[in-house]
Amino acid sequence: MMAPSQATGPTADPDDLEDRLRRFATIWSRAVFPVTATSLTRGEVEEHLLPLARSLCALLHARPFDPAPAQRVGAGLVDAHCTDPDALVRTLGVIDAYLVLYCGGAGEEELTVEDGRTRCTRLQHAVAAGFAAGLRDRTLSEQEAVARSALMARSDAVHALHATETRLRAVFEGAAIGIGVAELDGTVVEVNETLTRMFGGLEHHVRGKKITEWTHPEDRPHVAQLYRELKRGEREHFRVEKPFFRDDGTALWTNLTMSLLRDPEGRPQYLLALLEDTTERRLLNLRLRYEATHDALTGLPNRTLFFERLEKALAGTGPGNGSGAPQTGSGVPQAGAAEARFGLCYLDLDGFKAINDSLGHATGDRLLVEVADRLQSCATAPGEMVARLGGDEFVALTTGPDTEFEVGELASRILGALGTPITVDGREFTVRGSIGIVEGPAGERTTAEVLRSADITMYRAKARGGNRFELADPELDERAITRHGLTTALPAALERGEFFIEYQPLVHMGDGRVHGAEALVRWSHPQHGVLGPDQFIPLAEHTGLIVPLGRWVLQEAVRQACDWQQHRTESGPLRINVNLSPAQLQHPGLVKDTVAVLERAGLEPGALCLEVTESALIGADEGLLQPLRQLAALGVDIALDDFGTGYSNLANLRRLPVSVLKLDRSFTKGMQQAPVDPVDLKIVEGIVSLAHSLELAVTVEGVETGVQADRLRELGCDTAQGWYYARPGPPDQLHTLSLADAI
Repeated sequence: MMAPSQATGPTADPDDLEDRLRRFATIWSRAVFPVTATSLTRGEVEEHLLPLARSLCALLHARPFDPAPAQRVGAGLVDAHCTDPDALVRTLGVIDAYLVLYCGGAGEEELTVEDGRTRCTRLQHAVAAGFAAGLRDRTLSEQEAVARSALMARSDAVHALHATETRLRAVFEGAAIGIGVAELDGTVVEVNETLTRMFGGLEHHVRGKKITEWTHPEDRPHVAQLYRELKRGEREHFRVEKPFFRDDGTALWTNLTMSLLRDPEGRPQYLLALLEDTTERRLLNLRLRYEATHDALTGLPNRTLFFERLEKALAGTGPGNGSGAPQTGSGVPQAGAAEARFGLCYLDLDGFKAINDSLGHATGDRLLVEVADRLQSCATAPGEMVARLGGDEFVALTTGPDTEFEVGELASRILGALGTPITVDGREFTVRGSIGIVEGPAGERTTAEVLRSADITMYRAKARGGNRFELADPELDERAITRHGLTTALPAALERGEFFIEYQPLVHMGDGRVHGAEALVRWSHPQHGVLGPDQFIPLAEHTGLIVPLGRWVLQEAVRQACDWQQHRTESGPLRINVNLSPAQLQHPGLVKDTVAVLERAGLEPGALCLEVTESALIGADEGLLQPLRQLAALGVDIALDDFGTGYSNLANLRRLPVSVLKLDRSFTKGMQQAPVDPVDLKIVEGIVSLAHSLELAVTVEGVETGVQADRLRELGCDTAQGWYYARPGPPDQLHTLSLADAI
């Protein structure tokens, strides 16, 4: 930057000088701002340079002339962050070109051209020297700051490293889990106190050992493979449950986590082991498992454990089923391998409820404990077990290829063991049991099917007198299952109206006319078709549904009898016979319900006959007979059904409120064909004579031939029913008699 050389002019006034100094600072700032590393604006840089411009102007006219203070101007440039060498070059160019031009006439004495140029040059040298010195001082200061920062950072890093190591050491030593560090070859080089305590408390029992020495029979097969993969760097960690042996021989169970530690280059360097002691937890789990799978009273396996063993036996994998037999690659036993079979004994003690009810549950429990001990002694062979299902129900299971023979022997041993009297609290008990046996090949039935079959078979043994065992019979099982299905379907069947009534005519033997009808209930089952009363009445009596079912039959039969009466043209009412079960006989509402039905339908009591089986009245007390007496007093006929099958005392007939004897068909069966059995003839003749002497009418059941009907008529029987006259049918066919032999 050069300006034409000119002589210094006269002294300017102060205002004019300040204006020129500001223009000089503007030129200066425009020159250096582009190369200045600062966040200041150009105007702010100009304000910073203005004092430096005044200093240069003053130094230019100073007498005596001394350029040294101009060094502060160079230092001022550095302070203004004009540290780039180009900023110095541009500053010297501005001073050379414009300092004398704008400030040459500002002094008290005018400068000659030569003197002005000389002084300007020397000031440039001083500014350059000051700039260099300021830049050097700034650089030294910055270097010292960097050095101090580096030193402080190093010190902080050392302190942080020490603190980290302290914390890690505290964690290592104070951790609640065992921590160990090993070389890649498995040598343990560092252990914490917890790990030492876990292995017995002596550090030399752990440090220096090889990890591979800590094997255990219960190690999982893949643990060794995981360890090899970790050492080779193929995995970073693995976690397993692993047992160890302590030096005293006891087992230490742990959750082991092994991790790989790498060096800065990423190469495997150490192995880190974290061990959580789970021994107490495992023992607790084993105890809880034992309590969950064993009966608290007897100590035998309970239902849960038994089902587990039975499922394995049915799958062919249980003990004794030759799990080590040769197999193909698919796991299927090779030809010639023993067939996996099972045998199950389902035991229920006979009469045990009576012991509990009479002597108390404490005595019963002690008896069960003794029974369990004896059962346990019967099942000691491999593949055999005994379990208590609950109450007085026990099961014994045997597995193997010969269970077809072994299960019978096991059942015999059980009955033999129970046959010896048991003494409890000074009392001697003879325990009996009923056993249901299910045996067969594995894989054909489910657990539920096997247990159901065994339970059904056990009750069949109990029904046959108990103290014996029975083998499962699929056909009998199916019948029992059908009976159970019918039992559960009975309530809904009554609500859905699946029952209906057929009527079998009662024929007067004197004139051959229909005297009445017996109401016989049927069940139109959705799956099994029409079922007779012998197939569901016992089930209804067992469940208590016989009372509402009997009430419904009475209502329908009485209603039908009323309908017959309204359309009857012959003289005399038609009588309707309705069967009365023992449960209905004992129901407190029998009389009230019967009267209500008759009154609601408008039927005379004399048109109703209630049939009660002889067996229901054997040994009946007055309380049981009182409802029948009340009904008889109202005019309702009472018939003694199946007479002759209950071995009743004939003298008892005088105290029973009956008006009709229904002779059982077993007495007249010998009269169906000629010649007639003379013994049957005499028996029937005597019964009819006795009945008539007691003013009782006689009805005969099961008349199936004309010969039979003629003989019974000759003997004086009053009424009869049977297939000779008509089979049970709908009410509109009551008067349609076939009068044909049914055999």
